[in-house]
Amino acid sequence: MKVFTKSIVAAAMLAGAMSSFAANAEQKIGAINVQSVFQQMPQAAAIQQTIADEFKDQTEEVSRLEKDIKYYMEKQQRDAATMSDKEKKDLEQKLLDLRKDYTAKAQPLQQQIQRRVNEERNKLLGLIKQSVDAVAAAEGYDMILNAEAVAFIKPDHDVSDKVLEQVRKIK
Repeated sequence: MKVFTKSIVAAAMLAGAMSSFAANAEQKIGAINVQSVFQQMPQAAAIQQTIADEFKDQTEEVSRLEKDIKYYMEKQQRDAATMSDKEKKDLEQKLLDLRKDYTAKAQPLQQQIQRRVNEERNKLLGLIKQSVDAVAAAEGYDMILNAEAVAFIKPDHDVSDKVLEQVRKIK
């Protein structure tokens, strides 16, 4: 009786496996190179410019501080032999103040820029996802995978260009 039960279970598992292979054979699978689509999006370049403009004044101020620090460090090295002790202390204090000011402004600015870049990147990835869904529905794909995670896929199953075309339609 045990042998009969085991053979029925084995036959049922084999039939289930064979039917799942048949079902998988009918699926239409595509791939997309998300990184490539992201880099080619016209919206990506526009967002980079927008962020650069948004933080222009703060970036220029940090850049000015960097130049001032460099100038005073060079002055310290160049003129140290001819400076009085008071001038040396004043210059060291000036450098210390500039470095504190630089640290207080550069790090928060970098964090703000990174936060804004992440926000905008997520918006663009949302557009890509929306376009992938539209292409999948229009073309009848059951699954679209990230091309970077796939070892091989036929070129006719790469939907990157179609997705990019769809993204370009979205403004």
